[in-house]
Amino acid sequence: MSGYGACVLPLSDRNPTYHRAVVTVVLIVVNVAVFALVQPRSGTEIITLPDGRRASIASDVRFTFEHAAIPCELTERRPLDAEEIRLSLTVGDEACHDTGGSPLFPHKNLWLSALASLFLHGSVVHLGSNMLFLWIFGNNIEDHVGALRYLTFYLLAGAVALAAHVAVQPTSTVPVIGASGAVAGVMGAYLVWFPSARVTTLVLIFLREIPAWFLLGFWFISQFFTAPDAGIAWAAHVGGFAFGLLLGALVRVVPALRSALWREPWRRQARSPWDPTGGMGRTPPSGW
Repeated sequence: MSGYGACVLPLSDRNPTYHRAVVTVVLIVVNVAVFALVQPRSGTEIITLPDGRRASIASDVRFTFEHAAIPCELTERRPLDAEEIRLSLTVGDEACHDTGGSPLFPHKNLWLSALASLFLHGSVVHLGSNMLFLWIFGNNIEDHVGALRYLTFYLLAGAVALAAHVAVQPTSTVPVIGASGAVAGVMGAYLVWFPSARVTTLVLIFLREIPAWFLLGFWFISQFFTAPDAGIAWAAHVGGFAFGLLLGALVRVVPALRSALWREPWRRQARSPWDPTGGMGRTPPSGW
């Protein structure tokens, strides 16, 4: 996850789980597999343009523009044409101008691209940081809500994150990739449910245990100070995190909703006064 820089890196949390984090593990495996086995990272290709000319393009660039979500495409409801892609690569992200040309990738499904973007990453560091955050904070959310509800929440957080990014940069022709927005949603819910959890964090060269409310709150605030040219979709981070905060807060203040969304045996405790550990501060029910 972007936002901290190299000086702050969470490594683990003291927040035990009582069920296997199946969905969290599957998401990590799928993301790693897509990066390692599906996404090209080197080489060039010769493609045929709509007007019949042939052009050379880097394989990773071709793959990303063909499969990832792009704000201009979603707002205009059409794939980019060849000229827009050329301008995006040479001039910048203000190339969203319908020139009347034919799409370079006419069969691209724009809505599936929104889903595909959640599983695409630009580098090993990008992938590794997202998966580390997902493992640290995701397993506890899944432990409480169960596999299906957790997967639904994760995908909805990713959708809200993308929508927030498109709302802020509707004419951008830069592809949006990474699980950061969905992971930010998980972090937002974690902040509300487990604010007192201790997170072992590498701060410069020192290991420190930091409460989740401070670590995640600092990360959220830092998004608003992201440099414009940093290449970070900060609005997606904010949108996903806000979605997690909102849903987490609703679950926290509405006992009936908590009882409906949390899995057994957490559900047995759901109507009790709120526990700042989300139930982890209590003795687990017998049979765990």
